[in-house]
Amino acid sequence: MRKSDLYFYFSSHNHFYMKNFIYLLMSFSLLIIIPSVYAQTDSSFSESPIVLHTTTGDISGTLTTVNKAERTPVVLIIAGSGPTDRNGNNSMMKNNSLKQVAYALATAGIASVRYDKRGVAASTTAGKKEADLRFDHYIKDAVAWVELLKKDKRFTSITIAGHSEGSLIGMIAASHADKFISIAGAGQSAYVLLKEQLSKQPAAIKDASYAILDSLNKGHMVKDVDPKLAMLFRESVQPYMISWFKYDPQVEIKKLKIPVLIIQGTNDLQVNEAEAQLLVKANPAAKLVVIQKMNHVLKIIDGDTNENMKSYNNPDLAIAPELTSAMIDFIHKK
Repeated sequence: MRKSDLYFYFSSHNHFYMKNFIYLLMSFSLLIIIPSVYAQTDSSFSESPIVLHTTTGDISGTLTTVNKAERTPVVLIIAGSGPTDRNGNNSMMKNNSLKQVAYALATAGIASVRYDKRGVAASTTAGKKEADLRFDHYIKDAVAWVELLKKDKRFTSITIAGHSEGSLIGMIAASHADKFISIAGAGQSAYVLLKEQLSKQPAAIKDASYAILDSLNKGHMVKDVDPKLAMLFRESVQPYMISWFKYDPQVEIKKLKIPVLIIQGTNDLQVNEAEAQLLVKANPAAKLVVIQKMNHVLKIIDGDTNENMKSYNNPDLAIAPELTSAMIDFIHKK
């Protein structure tokens, strides 16, 4: 079975439904995708390729700079989980959410870098074998991007903005930056969140999954996995999960001594407002902005769950203006 069949497999067997499974799909599917082709027509800013060289291959990104500006702030935008590319898209959805963020920042005089994580899209060659990939690799890559940007005299400050799983990556790397923005970031460890997701499943699936998760959380791999769960808990992905589970967002955000902005939407099917509240409780100095009706791909949704899901594949639907206005105010604030 192909990894891209993961959701369809589970839904057809009545084990997982879209509203509970989409987080798992995005988190553990390690697909390789083709970057989308787009045109940038606003003359107030320009885009150019930027590359981070690593020992295992190049990580490719897009540098968006402001025309007629000698020096500007710059934002490192970190995409969410799984095969999400620099624009916020993957092979099963195209919404251009992160590309829209970059463009909105540019029109406000803020440069940005967004990139394909190792193993994704144009950064395929930097990808490690699934069994060798660790969450720490993403953190080290984010730190390396910040260090690269520090060498560029065009930039006055560096803000890390992480979306979804990128929030955790970003907050750990943010000790190297000037400011940090969490967008739809979880407030609990992946171990806890996955248990919550799986709690709604049939007892046989839930109990078997809990046993595996408990073992992985203790750092122990599980060799005998029920075939029904093999796509989620296959042996080759277990080392990554172990490395991911050890990070608690509340612990990590508490360490930050830099300005922090936490943004959460009320129509998010994957991360709810309670997660943002946990982050603020851990770092009371952080500013919290809750955006009414914003969903996980940063779009305003007035309708039901069906409308919400359709927006995941609507690149023409604009992102929430409150999102970028909050980011712009935070970045420009002295």
